[in-house]
Amino acid sequence: MKAPNGHRETQHPYETLDRASRAVVARATGGSSPTAAATAWADWALHLSRAPGRQLELAERAMRSAAKLALYAGRGTQGEAPFAPRPGDHRFDHPGWALPPFNLWQQGFLACQDWWDGAAQPPRGATQHNADRVAFMARQALDVVSPSNGVLTNPEILQKTIESGGGNLVRGAARLAGDMAARLTGQSESPDEGYAVGRNLACTPGEVVYRNELFELIQYTPQTEKVHAEPVLIVPAWIMKYYILDLSPENSLIRYLVEQGFTVFAMSWVNPTAALRDTSLDDYRRLGVMAALDAVTRIVPEARVHACGYCLGGTILAIAAATMAREADQRLASITLLAAQTDFTEAGELMLFLDESQLAFLEDMMWDQGYLDQAQMAGAFRALRAEDLIWSRAVRRYLLGEDEPQFDISVWNGDATRMPARMHSDYLRALFMENRLTAGRFAVEGRVIALKDIDAPMFVLGTEKDHIAPWHSVYKATLFTENELTFVLTKGGHNGGILSEPGHRGRHYRIGHRTRDKSYMDPDTWFDRHPAKEGSWWPEWSAWLTRKSGAEQVAPPAIGAPEAGLPPLGPAPGTYVFQT
Repeated sequence: MKAPNGHRETQHPYETLDRASRAVVARATGGSSPTAAATAWADWALHLSRAPGRQLELAERAMRSAAKLALYAGRGTQGEAPFAPRPGDHRFDHPGWALPPFNLWQQGFLACQDWWDGAAQPPRGATQHNADRVAFMARQALDVVSPSNGVLTNPEILQKTIESGGGNLVRGAARLAGDMAARLTGQSESPDEGYAVGRNLACTPGEVVYRNELFELIQYTPQTEKVHAEPVLIVPAWIMKYYILDLSPENSLIRYLVEQGFTVFAMSWVNPTAALRDTSLDDYRRLGVMAALDAVTRIVPEARVHACGYCLGGTILAIAAATMAREADQRLASITLLAAQTDFTEAGELMLFLDESQLAFLEDMMWDQGYLDQAQMAGAFRALRAEDLIWSRAVRRYLLGEDEPQFDISVWNGDATRMPARMHSDYLRALFMENRLTAGRFAVEGRVIALKDIDAPMFVLGTEKDHIAPWHSVYKATLFTENELTFVLTKGGHNGGILSEPGHRGRHYRIGHRTRDKSYMDPDTWFDRHPAKEGSWWPEWSAWLTRKSGAEQVAPPAIGAPEAGLPPLGPAPGTYVFQT
């Protein structure tokens, strides 16, 4: 397959040698730059070395912690423990951690964790980014030596070992050997037989009606006698497979929309190989979003389109919409952004992995491979929640010998995709590193675009516990637009908050509406002024789409448009979703 745009850049043989050598190191480190890590430690340590007052403060903190531990031990570990785990840290939930000597080991670990929380605060003159990276690396190092990771230092593992006569360790060793063999051979873990794409995942009926080198377009079979005249086009993220929005039948957002009387189209991105190494971010707009919109309007002519983008799909949709506004293209009836960022100044913990050194290192690795591999990308996300996604999982799997029950979302989570080298470099550099979109420096086809040009009404949603697209960052869409906008903040994380079907227990959301004449409201004030409502946000969105649609409903359009060169190409979920 020929790349849609350009050719590999030519460069001097010396530079090729440099890049090749860095690519070798990058493969060994999983894409993490040793220089970036060393620079962060050097910045922190050198500034701390010139701060005697801060050194005394940290020494005093250490002595106070030691005194608290000594007092706690002297009481026979009776009374309230001086240190508590962080919210969300469940490594010490087992009741055995309240008994000696396990409670002393736990408290010693938490005391070290508490000291590093203070020590990693930036000394005067050090950059906050480097201090945050030092705190992150210190946390990773501490997680390695946590007493929860040891057979003899974890009461839960010890109890299980005694009860099973060591059977848990035998089962865990077999799993460890199997996982290591699979990693060495490049094999992926097979999902539970109870889950299969096309059978009970991504199983909403439909047909592929368009295909190019970047995506397949799926048109879903109508389930109501009448539909809204305006179709819905869903632009998913290309970092994972599209079917997070069509997971199981009971929590499929796509199925829900179809049942509400909407004609729904969804893009299913290709899983790129090195053949697409030169595909750019603009190719994803031009040959992706715009090609999909063109196909939808040929199938449903004379109807404006409700466009919805999720995560990275929302970012590229915002770019496409701003470009359309500049060109006076009025085909969008509304724009929905789900957990999608348009401004990246508060992009969350992912920024820990990004600076010029780190980006150059990643670019050299992708230059060599032609893409960013699934495992290399997944490692960064796991590291953000290492105590849960790495160490707690390893303890359960290899030391407790427990089977990990699979769920629909865990199967999807393991079904990652690659990303073309040029596109991923464009995205990281132009948006994450340089924040060009809201800084007035993002050019499409040689001319700068502006989000404030967008006239179509917007529905923007953030999730409370999102560590990939923090809701404060998502909320910034209200700062850089001037159109009618509804903002929703829902309970959950980046994926779980989206899967919030009606009837889902324990769900709530907040919703607010901004008209053109209202001034900007900061996110914390917005939060305080909009009380939580119980239930799912899905009906709110469906009702909002209905209000932005025409009053009359019509007969469902045909599947595809053979007369316009768009015949059905095969049943949903298509072929790209099965690419590995």
